[in-house]
Amino acid sequence: MPKKRTKNRYSCTVTPEELSAAISACLSQAVAAGEIAVEVPDTVRVERPKSREHGDWSTNIALQLGKKASMAPRDFAAMLVRRLSEVEGIGGVEIAGPGFLNITLDTAAAGELARTIVEAGENFGHNQALTGHVVNMEFVSANPTGPLHIGHTRWAALGDAIARVLRASGAQVTSEYYINDAGNQMNVFARSVYNRMHGLPVPDGGYPGEYIKELADIVLREAPQLAEQDEKTALPTLRELAYTAQLADIKSTLADFGVNFDVFFSESALHDGGAVADAVARLRAQGHIFDLEGAVWLRTTDFGDDKDRVLIRANGEPTYFAADAAYYLSKKDRGFSEKIYLLGADHHGYVNRLKAIAACAGDDKDKNIEVLIGQLISVNGAKLSKRAGNIIELRDLINWIGADALRYSLARYPADSPIALDPEQLKKNTNDNPVFYVQYAHARSFGASANAQAKGVTRASFDASLLTDPSENELLAVLGQFPSVVAGAAQSREPHRIARYLEQVAGAYHSWYAATRVTPLGDEPVQEVHHTRLWLNDATTQVLANGLSLLGVSAPERM
Repeated sequence: MPKKRTKNRYSCTVTPEELSAAISACLSQAVAAGEIAVEVPDTVRVERPKSREHGDWSTNIALQLGKKASMAPRDFAAMLVRRLSEVEGIGGVEIAGPGFLNITLDTAAAGELARTIVEAGENFGHNQALTGHVVNMEFVSANPTGPLHIGHTRWAALGDAIARVLRASGAQVTSEYYINDAGNQMNVFARSVYNRMHGLPVPDGGYPGEYIKELADIVLREAPQLAEQDEKTALPTLRELAYTAQLADIKSTLADFGVNFDVFFSESALHDGGAVADAVARLRAQGHIFDLEGAVWLRTTDFGDDKDRVLIRANGEPTYFAADAAYYLSKKDRGFSEKIYLLGADHHGYVNRLKAIAACAGDDKDKNIEVLIGQLISVNGAKLSKRAGNIIELRDLINWIGADALRYSLARYPADSPIALDPEQLKKNTNDNPVFYVQYAHARSFGASANAQAKGVTRASFDASLLTDPSENELLAVLGQFPSVVAGAAQSREPHRIARYLEQVAGAYHSWYAATRVTPLGDEPVQEVHHTRLWLNDATTQVLANGLSLLGVSAPERM
């Protein structure tokens, strides 16, 4: 008598990750049973078919492994079909073309995702793709000699979004702002404030703008005696007070933009604490230092730089590059195995220099350091700041466009693509404004939930098998992709993937909202399907809120 076949003990609910794990389990079982002899990959890729008639998910794993198993891909696929057909939650598996597998989930398994999302709450979408990665992310790092401007805007938005996405994927991330508070620029800054305080012209190479007068007023309130002191006497105290006030303005602007750094690291602290001299000594011990014409050089050409770099000038003064080297070693000493630098389009020349520093320090320049270069942005109709005179301030952009619209729009494009923003478009409450489209979907779903509960529809019961409308199948399929979208965005450092994904969610939700009802019509009684649809509605609310949060954008309850 033949043995009774039982369901595979590896159950599959709905998410791509769970389906991938189920396929891997089937492959491992086949290897253990002697049916195939291949190395099972850690992850099996599953994708949405271009046509929904081909099922809910598709994989080409049979094409990848068939030849390695000395089997025709379709025969390999047939072996998998037998095993996958026994997996709980899979309604059917078909072989297409040379060996693609098209997988259809049963209705209950697909619908179960709604409850999974609601119960996971803010944690849905989080994954462990980057667990064990310890990352230092440095971005913005504007000189503390003036307000943040349009050139810093993109990295403030993107850097913060990347850090959020990395954390959601299991990485331990420290966001860091490197304060360039050393060098002659700080003296020029202080003299600019001193001259303004005394009604003198802007010094050569100095800083103009009304913000300098504002700083002078702040300094005088803190230390009125400076008004009577000569420049040499006043400058040390004035420089520190003006610097502190300007840094506070930078931090305040960043906070208004939803960006909060874990660490503000002072360049002057490197010099004052002897870290620069120590870095030179350590790099010399590594064998990459040489002396020439009284100067101390780092042989960076050994690691791809276009020329060797001076660390200490012949007059004994360290260069900016020496501070860069000390700063990199500081990150290494603080336990960051991965250092990510976000730099502007005018810093292409720094990439090889920074990677050369990493290599000279004994790190792998392809693994321990990553330098992202972003292109410039322009804002149609933006005006120069009245305070700064010669720049477009970030604070003015926030007040004009709004932090949400600005952040979403900047996160919506790859860093290496130039952007021209249209503020009037971003302020429109229409579906062709992407940030409004997504935020409105969240507000709409939140309102739908409140209305449903007011009419007696609750989440007291749930029957996933009732979610049979095609629009429900489509919405569930899109929602199920969220964890893999987050993981992909983290691994590629591309938060724009999340923004584009949220627009798909919004579109699927609006279609579902038009096709079905969460609340009964008129005096019709509340049925089980209404309770169940409330779960799906609230699952959508949660995914939209979670995704917007990763971009640093609010999820409004009403609009």
